[in-house]
Amino acid sequence: MEPVTHFLTGAVLARTGFNRKTALATVTMALAAEAADLDVVAYVRGSAEGFIQHRGITHTFLAVPVVAAVTMAAVWAADKLWQRLRGGAKRKPAVPLRWGWLYLGAVVAALSHLLLDFTNNYGVRPFYPFRREWFAWDIVFIVEPLLLLALIAALTLPWLFGLIGAEIGARRKGPAGRRAAIAALVFMVLLWGVRDFEHRRALAVMDTRLYNGESAERLAAFPEMVNPFRWQGVAETSTAYVSLPVDSLHSEIDAQGQAVTCYKPEPTAASTAARASKLGRAYMEWARFPIVEDEHISEPAPHDVVQFQDVRFLDPVGKRKVLEAYVLLDANRRVLEQGFRPPQR
Repeated sequence: MEPVTHFLTGAVLARTGFNRKTALATVTMALAAEAADLDVVAYVRGSAEGFIQHRGITHTFLAVPVVAAVTMAAVWAADKLWQRLRGGAKRKPAVPLRWGWLYLGAVVAALSHLLLDFTNNYGVRPFYPFRREWFAWDIVFIVEPLLLLALIAALTLPWLFGLIGAEIGARRKGPAGRRAAIAALVFMVLLWGVRDFEHRRALAVMDTRLYNGESAERLAAFPEMVNPFRWQGVAETSTAYVSLPVDSLHSEIDAQGQAVTCYKPEPTAASTAARASKLGRAYMEWARFPIVEDEHISEPAPHDVVQFQDVRFLDPVGKRKVLEAYVLLDANRRVLEQGFRPPQR
């Protein structure tokens, strides 16, 4: 998921009761819920290295205890520094700092990052480096407005009601927002349930038809934003991938004739060499419906441009190509350049 959802989920989790057990719970859990995405620093070394490292070791069960501990230590150090900058004035928190509860909250928040990323179609590798397999639920788009609204409401409405309560002199026991936080998390689970149900319906209706006269060897359906009934379906046959829109509510497939067929290219010496490159290996591990195409160019010197595309990120309506990688090879099949920006020819 995008960062805002992760931050908000961590804060909402803290409001379920952790902020009643220990000081610094909300800020620690909000940061721990997003900390795994610090792997984006790898992009300073180029788009290829950034892609290879993204959702790598920081997005694993192995890293969760470390991510939680580092986040907790950083928040504690920042809090101490803030107190020092304020002249050493000690504040009395509403609840004491309890390290065990704070660490437990940070672990829960760090785990929430893996769960949220698992729900979309990019996937995670929770058992890396022991297993390099990618896992994805394919039910939630990377940006889910309904979920964002529920999380924002859970954090803001109790504050607004608290202001009203303060005006009329109402007494409050402990930090506000516990019921709203629990309601938001229940809504999240219900949303996942609806989307999972519709996802299964989309796959079921896709399984009833042929694709270019062939039965599908493999089927997948990927979510669209907001609408839980609209999916991008991908059917794999022996010779091609077919990408097409699916309406799970009305059990309709490609009602407007927007299907895109991507035929599987035959391997070439250049595409085989590109697959063996560092980026090529990482891309082929991650891609579920890969298209690897080779273009030979003679001028100004003989070289090959090998393009990598995953059909699950091909929009069948707009035909946009997202996350398309390339490997540039010289005449001896050595890698000259690799990344996600089209090379200059």
